[in-house]
Formats: sequence, structure tokens, C-alpha cells
Amino acid sequence: MLGILGLIASLALLIYLTMKGINIIIAAIISSVIVAVTGGLNLETAMTEHYMTGFTGYFASWFLIFLLGAIFGKIMQETKAADSIANWVKDTLGPSRAVFAVVAAAAIMTYGGVSLFVVGFAVYPIAVSLFRVANLPHRFIPAALVFGSISFTMTAPGSPEIQNLIPTEFFGTKPTAGGIIGVLMALLIMVVGGLYLGRIVRKAVENGESFSLPNGPTSKANQELAAGLAVDSEKEPGQEPEKKDYPHIIFAILPLVIVIAMLNTTANFTSSTAAALLSLTSGIFLACILMFKFLKEFWGALAKGAQDALIAAANTCAVVGFGSVAAQVAAFDSVVDALVNIPGPPLMGLAIAVTLICGITGSASGGLGIALPILSPMYLAQGLDPGAMHRISALASGGLDSLPHNGYVVTTIRAICGETHKRSYKPIFMLSVLLPTLVLILAVILYSIF
Repeated sequence: MLGILGLIASLALLIYLTMKGINIIIAAIISSVIVAVTGGLNLETAMTEHYMTGFTGYFASWFLIFLLGAIFGKIMQETKAADSIANWVKDTLGPSRAVFAVVAAAAIMTYGGVSLFVVGFAVYPIAVSLFRVANLPHRFIPAALVFGSISFTMTAPGSPEIQNLIPTEFFGTKPTAGGIIGVLMALLIMVVGGLYLGRIVRKAVENGESFSLPNGPTSKANQELAAGLAVDSEKEPGQEPEKKDYPHIIFAILPLVIVIAMLNTTANFTSSTAAALLSLTSGIFLACILMFKFLKEFWGALAKGAQDALIAAANTCAVVGFGSVAAQVAAFDSVVDALVNIPGPPLMGLAIAVTLICGITGSASGGLGIALPILSPMYLAQGLDPGAMHRISALASGGLDSLPHNGYVVTTIRAICGETHKRSYKPIFMLSVLLPTLVLILAVILYSIF
């Protein structure tokens, strides 16, 4: 009983501390100590062996992916390729389709392998420009960014995002695993979510809401916008911002195409991890060649990308380390057994377990890193289709992970947009938690039937 209470308390504390802005590494270590002590584990063994084994194991497996992904994102940012893509989408769709344009710009870059955080910072000024011209409420920009970045692009077949690559290691699958059902689920999230987001924005406008930056901008992006560095903040809604010098759209988007094409081609001849490393390296190289004149600080971009990768990887490893300690507690085995033996389709237990762990940790990749080493042998032993398990795991990682304490959600709302959870989180919950969870249930049913 004490073990169960300790497990619940440690999880609650982890969520509470991260929502309060406490560094995730510190929060994970504190929570690990609590779960170890209440679970009857030797504290020294728990922290120096179990915690560090989980931490270093995840780091060893995925750091190069984090590194190349972060560097690719920085190169796309430094060369203004990300801005070029965002502006091209804006000019193509126009202010009348401002919401869809923001979602599309974020989705194109995310599916092309650009880091989520780079996408958020790159697309936000364009979103402000579009929402200003269309006179739409600023509070919906975080939802548009999050929806385009993580709701369907990171879990769709063929995506180079790490959430789609981690299952390949445990199920022996390729990034395209899941077949037509996986594609249909991604399209369903995209279409239904897009219609919902467009509807609530129109309703807000009909109720009298209009565009304005948050009072006393708290984000760096809003400070720059207010100072006129990205958008002339003195212009009234309805006025177009000035054009800037960006790479041609073909040069900007070609590296993304190469990353996707090479990943899903070379994965047929080598491991998915090797394919991802090769494709991201090719994308970086091509971006540097095509947009060399826009790349002012090549070594600076590499250094900043490496720094970002270390932070992102360490934060995720910290959560995986906590999960490794929790997995040693007898109470954790009881929880896993209960989930595995849930009545209904066998895939339902996998879906629930992965999405709960991702929700608890506030991290899709961290949750997968904790859940799949434990769950994959159990479900593979049942003879289930590896492709179906891969896609269910990826979809499950993109549901409850987006609860308020999720790192990307917090960064997008507060650091990028200068908004608050109170004003802007509700549509994010609907688009990135509720909708993907409902689609996950449908996916379990379809995979179980077909």
C-alpha cells in the first residue's frame, strides 16, 4: 500500500513541480528519491544504478537524433528558410485563411524534421502578422502552433520526429509502420482539428473579440514585435507588414523533402535510427549548400544546436531515469499487470499504458522511453502485429502528453506567445489531448478488426 501511495505521490509531485517551473532534472531526481524510499528500494542503488541506467541508456540511444535534429532546426532558422516557408504559406493562403496558414506552416516544418521549438519561434511572428491583418484573437495562436506541430505530424507514418522513431527500436518496424490506418488517423486528426479550430475562432470573432498583443508582453517574441523588429506594432489590423529578404521557397523546402524521402527510403535497407541520422545529415548539408549566402554564423548555429540538443536530451533522460526507478517498485508491476490485462482488445492495454505514462511525465518521447522497454516484450509475446503496435504507441504518445505541464505547451504559451494557460489552453486541450485520444481509441478498434 505504501508503495502505491508513494508512486502516486511521486508522480503528482513531478507534475506539480514542472508546472511550477522547477527544472525537470531537479524535479525528476526529487520524485525518484520519494518513489525509491516509499517503495522500499535501497536509495543508493536506486539513484546510482536504476536512475542513471535509465538516464544514460536513453541518452546513448537517442542523443545523436536530438543533436542532428536541433542542428537542422538551427540551420533552417539561421538561413531564414523557416521564415521563407512560413511567409510562403502566408502569401499563398492569405489572411482570410490565417488559422489554416499557421497550422500548415508549422506542420510542413515539423513533418520535415525541424525541431518543435524552432518551429514555434519561427512561425509565431508570421502568425501575429496573419492574425493582425485578419483581426483574429491572439489567444488562439498557441493552439494553432501546437496543433500544427505535435497533434498529427509527430505521430503520422513516415514522420522523422523522434516519437515516430522510438517504437522502431522496440518493435523492429520502419517509420512508415501502421499502413493505411495510420495515415487515415493522421488525416482524421488534421481535418477534424482544423474544422474545430476554425469554428471556435470564428465564434470568438462573432462574439466581439479582436486582435491585440497580450498586455505587457512577457515573451521575447512579443517584446520584439512590440518594438517593431518583426511586425510593425503601430499598424492597425488590416495593414500588411513589410517584406523581407528570404531564400527562395524551393531552396527552403527542398531540405525538408530530402529528410522525409531519405528517411523512408533508406529505412528499408538499414535501421531506422541510421536512416534518421543519414537523412538529417543530408538535410543539414543541403540547407547549407543551397542557402549559403544567408548563413552568417555556421559554427554558431552548430554550437547553439548542440547546446539545445543537450538540454532537450537531458530533460527527457531525467524523466526516463525517474521511470526506471519507478519500474523497480512492486507497485509499478501491479499497475502494469492491471493495464496489460484490461478487458477488450489487447492493443487497448498498450494504448492506455503508453498514454498514461506520457501524460504523467508530460513528455511523449520520455513516456515512450519509459513504457516501451517494459511493455514491448509483453505484447510481442502475444503475437500482435508489430506495425499496429508501433502506430498505437506513437498515437498514444501524442495524447495526454500535452497536459498543462508539457514542456512544449508551457514554452509555446508563455515563452513564445506571452499568453497564459487560462486564456489559451482550452483549445490546446481539445486539439492535442481530447481529439488524439479519441482517434487513438478508433485506431485500436480498427487495428483489432483489420
